[in-house]
Amino acid sequence: MTDSSAQVDASYLPPSAPPSNHGHTLAAWFTTIVVVVGSVLAGVAMCVSANWLIWVGAAIVVVGLVGGKVLSVAGYGQSAGDSNAATSH
Repeated sequence: MTDSSAQVDASYLPPSAPPSNHGHTLAAWFTTIVVVVGSVLAGVAMCVSANWLIWVGAAIVVVGLVGGKVLSVAGYGQSAGDSNAATSH
């Protein structure tokens, strides 16, 4: 009889090296900064009861999300080769 408990299943092991890019891309920075600015603007507008400014802040958030996606598609985002899913074995 052979002892099968000594065999190691490699499917649970993490990738050999972590991705070199942790989202430090133009698309990620643009999206983060614009969404934060829009959220802060909307939050301040709620405190001073300026309904129109709340909608402006919400529009800025939407512009940030769409702009980040456009930049990512244009090649300024993280490539598929840099993600964890692409490096798993």
